[in-house]
Amino acid sequence: MVPAPAVASPVRLAATSCVTPFGDANATHAALLRGESALRAVPVLGTLGGDPVPLALLPGRALDETAPPAWIAPLRLLLAPIIADGWGSPRRPVFVTSSNFGVGNLHAFRQQSGTGVSPVISESGMGILPMDRSASAPHPAASHLAFGAPALCVDWLRRDFGWGENITIFSHACVSAHLGLLQASRVLAAGLADTALVFSFDFLSPFVAGGFHALKILNAGFPAPYADRPTGSIGLGDGAAYAVLTRDRGDFALTAQNLFNELHHFTANQPDGAGFAACLAPLAAAAAGRRVWLKGHGTGTLEAGRLEATALSAAFPGAPLVGWKGALGHTLGSCGLVELALAITSLRTGRAPGTVGTTGPTFSPTVALAPLDLAAFDAVLCASNAFGGAHAAWILAHA
Repeated sequence: MVPAPAVASPVRLAATSCVTPFGDANATHAALLRGESALRAVPVLGTLGGDPVPLALLPGRALDETAPPAWIAPLRLLLAPIIADGWGSPRRPVFVTSSNFGVGNLHAFRQQSGTGVSPVISESGMGILPMDRSASAPHPAASHLAFGAPALCVDWLRRDFGWGENITIFSHACVSAHLGLLQASRVLAAGLADTALVFSFDFLSPFVAGGFHALKILNAGFPAPYADRPTGSIGLGDGAAYAVLTRDRGDFALTAQNLFNELHHFTANQPDGAGFAACLAPLAAAAAGRRVWLKGHGTGTLEAGRLEATALSAAFPGAPLVGWKGALGHTLGSCGLVELALAITSLRTGRAPGTVGTTGPTFSPTVALAPLDLAAFDAVLCASNAFGGAHAAWILAHA
């Protein structure tokens, strides 16, 4: 359990944006400042029904997967300002992160194909034929398989976006985007690239929602991050974002980053909170002398929420803590990048949204329920935490 060293050399952000059910970064930030929530009670299995659970879907998007996926059009719109900038070339690498990719399409294939078909590989890629291989046409469900595995999904998007092949994929649950940011930063620091793109997307499906529902943390309750209450609950949300990283351009910089993995349990953290503290310690040292506000992970679970709030209060005494997943839902592996775009918008406008969905009491008196005036602060720390005790955080400031 040796933490990755915090990155000392700042990396600058030439461009960032995100898409949530509220819209782009500016529209989302404004909605959060107003205390709005995008979460709605939706049957957990889509058209198959099931318990109603809090989900935040892009406007007009059904939970059930289609082929091609309905989320491709929003991704094209999100990336439109930078999509033609020669990404995927030797000096302009792309780092794609997600915890879902197109797993919903793999589930849809299984649902629609039944048991009488089998995947086959041909020169043109993966397809589906009946088990007796006597038919000449692929099964209609075969179209889902172009998106059902991370490599296939990313390659389809790469070709659709017109990018080259210099693309690296990361997936480690809720710290996925942080992994992409850290690796892109290291590549830039080593002089192996001129500019790097980190791109992350996570969209919900019956498979994803059903999995969290089986764990009982996605239930009929709506999330209240850091609230000290009898029962915890999370919400899930659609979200995608990108960040263009450089060494010398951009008004904002990631001044330090760190990762730590407890390797403790499939889902749980060490009960003493040591993993949270280990991740935050080098960042607290890097932030010495700064006036920091905190954007926590804050999903609405009880044990992890208490451990996180306690560790943040100890590492950054008196710093106000906010969480935005009570409004956006948990955007899973993309949360670190979605919230980066919103943190930059907060710094740019001088106001940070408070902790939407929580009324108190809270695990720590530093949890801020109302929006923050940022005049007294010069940096923000953003933390994300994942299944099994994986932790990540970065510090963002004006360049």
